Parts: sequence; structure tokens; C-alpha cells
Amino acid sequence: MKKQTASAKRKQADVKPNRKPWIVGVVLIAAAAACFAIYRHAAPPEVKAPAASTARDDGMTPASTEKQMGNPAMKTVAFEPTVPNNNTAPAKTPQSMVWIPGGEFSMGAQDPPGMDDVGMKATIDSRPVHRVYVDGFFMDKTDVTNAEFEKFVKATGYVTVAERKPHAEDYPGAPPENLVAGSVVFAPPDHPVPLNDYFQWWTYVKGANWRHPLGPQSGIAGKGDYPVVHVAYEDAQAYANWAGKRLPTEAEWEFAARGGLAGKPFVWGDEFRPHGKWMANTHQGHFPDKDAGDDGYTGIAPVARFPANGYGLYDMAGNVWQWTSDWYRPDYYQQLKAAGVAHNPQGPDSSYDPSEPGHAKKVHRGGSFLCTDQYCSRYMVGTRGKGDVDTGTNHLGFRCVMTPQQSEEAKQGFENPARHGQ
Repeated sequence: MKKQTASAKRKQADVKPNRKPWIVGVVLIAAAAACFAIYRHAAPPEVKAPAASTARDDGMTPASTEKQMGNPAMKTVAFEPTVPNNNTAPAKTPQSMVWIPGGEFSMGAQDPPGMDDVGMKATIDSRPVHRVYVDGFFMDKTDVTNAEFEKFVKATGYVTVAERKPHAEDYPGAPPENLVAGSVVFAPPDHPVPLNDYFQWWTYVKGANWRHPLGPQSGIAGKGDYPVVHVAYEDAQAYANWAGKRLPTEAEWEFAARGGLAGKPFVWGDEFRPHGKWMANTHQGHFPDKDAGDDGYTGIAPVARFPANGYGLYDMAGNVWQWTSDWYRPDYYQQLKAAGVAHNPQGPDSSYDPSEPGHAKKVHRGGSFLCTDQYCSRYMVGTRGKGDVDTGTNHLGFRCVMTPQQSEEAKQGFENPARHGQ
């Protein structure tokens, strides 16, 4: 009998289910499989509902075509030019990183009415467009890879959230047999399914983790240059601390992703496929049951297989989602807009998601190999994702940033040699 799960349904682009409900909801009943949702609400301090929210998780409508998405005539938002800092870049750039000059830019998503139904209303919580200033910083050229994460684990003995057995006290009422280490894996059905039930294509897999992305029978041998996945927020943060780096703020991430361009829907420009060229690892075919692999990959791809953006960053759209350090709130851009130009915004003080009040969520950016205009278009540069801090999946990774001060400390001997295998 097939195991089934349930939780409060979150209608979100490129869905990232919560690890806890998947664990406690995997319950077998003799007559039939029943679905339970047992949550431990672990919200950050001062979780409050906003006075007014621009987010709407109220339905899914088939998206517009790629041609519509890339049509410059549809742009109705007046993005102001990006004004990069004129400061001289540091003399030395840390290995495998690039210098992002920082400056002032327009942050947020395109706002044509025709986009409201694209990717499950992917632009709704990315409005209004607002001006932001960020200082210069270094950023990893690519997502952190399996090989890099393995060096960290070998040096520290770190055990990821997905590898830890859940504690019974955290899941009151859960059968002991269901308290097993594992993670959430994309498992496409073998036939078309309605898009209003993501349990049709996600499953909690015992033994799935960064070493075994699809379950215990899978592995990462020969895949050192693939993005590490199944990383919860604390896993990504632990790696960043070890490497002498940190996770980017949402504002830093978007400034870097835009690559110096202002108001473009994609990190490379106006057209989804300029001159017919694939620019990112996304989903082709029929979602979720068939990935045609027209872009050269079915599922996840190695890093840096598609063109870099204007700053030399790879995979800032598609392949895997990326953690940022900002708490998620759908009304946060309204707050920033009202305050004028925001200087180095660090995100709101607390998390709030109207569809799941009490769940502590951080902002995800960039979309993944599952993004498609049939269901999710959050490879569009201004759009946002969100995910529970304790949740990793096989389409979620991260990359790090470093301040010039951190770089100087590394030069003075604080760098961990194992970070680069030295």
C-alpha cells in the first residue's frame, strides 16, 4: 500500500513542502491510506499578521506563453536605471567568487496585468517595485556544489537536518515508525494530473539527503560539480559560517542576479530564449509528468552549464532554488517602498505567510529545474519563493557572499584551508 501524506496546502510556485508534515503524515491504515497533518509551529519571535497583505495564494491559472513573457511591449512598470558604485574593486577576489559592485537599483517584479496569472501569481508578492541600495560584496560564482559541501562535512563532521532522526517530542502523536530521517523528493507521476494537489508529485523519502538526493539507492558519485541539495536553512548557514562567508540578503541576491540590467524579466535580458538559445535549466514538456529535456537536462544539471549573467554569476535562474537570509513576508516590499530608498535592507524582523501563519519561512530566489510557464515562472528575476527553515528538497540549494572585511580576515589567516582543498 502506498504511503500518503497531507499538510495545510500551500499554493506556491515551484512548491517547497514542509519536511515536518511529510514525516508525521506518513501513516498507513489497514483499509486505506489516511492523511494527517501534525505541525510543530516554530515561528521566530513576534510573528504577526500584517495590517494589509498583497499576497494571494488563491488559485492557479495556466500561464501565458514564453512569447508573452518575453515581450518588451508588456512592461508597464517604470524601472529606474541601476546606478552601480564607482568604488574600485578590491585588489584580490576570493577563489571561486566574483565582485558585485553594489549600488542603487529598482527591486521587484514586472507588473503588467497579463502577468498576474503567470506561475501561480508569481509577481503578486514581488510588488511594488522599489529603490534599494546595497554595498559591494563578493558572491560565489555558482551554487555550492556537492564537492564543496563534502569538504565541509569531512572537516567538521556536520550532520544535516535531513540526516537526523526526528525527535518524538517535536511531533506529538506521530507513530514511532514514521520518525525516520529523510527528505522531500520530486517524484513525477506517469500520467497527467491536476495541478491543484502537489502531493501528486512530491513524496517524503526515507534516507533521502544530500548524499542520496533521490533516496538511499541514489548517490552523488561523479556528481561533485552538481549543486548540493536537501539543505535546510541551518545547514546552509553552518556551511557559510565555516567558509568565513554568509548567506546573501534578498536585496543583495537580486542586485547580483540582475547583472547590471534594469527591469529585465530575466537575468540575461528580455527574451526567455534569445535567438532560440536555452539560458537556464527549467522544465520543458508537460508538467509534472514529463520533462522533455529540450534544454539538455531532465532534472538537475551540473553548475555553470548555461551562460553567466553580466556579473559572471551562473545559474541565477533555474536549476535549484537558493536560500537568502531574509524572513518572508508578503507585505515587506510595501514597507520598503514607503520608507524611500532602502539602504542594505536585512529583511523583516519576523516571518509571516498568510497561507500558513506561524510557520517560520525564509525567502528563496531563482526558481529551479521544475519551473515552467505551465505552473511556475519564478525564474523571472524579480519574483520570490518561500520555504520553511527546517525544510530541504532535491531542488533547493544555496550560494554564499562575503564582505571585503571577511575577505581581509581570510587573508590574515582566518581562512579554513580545507574550504578549497589546500
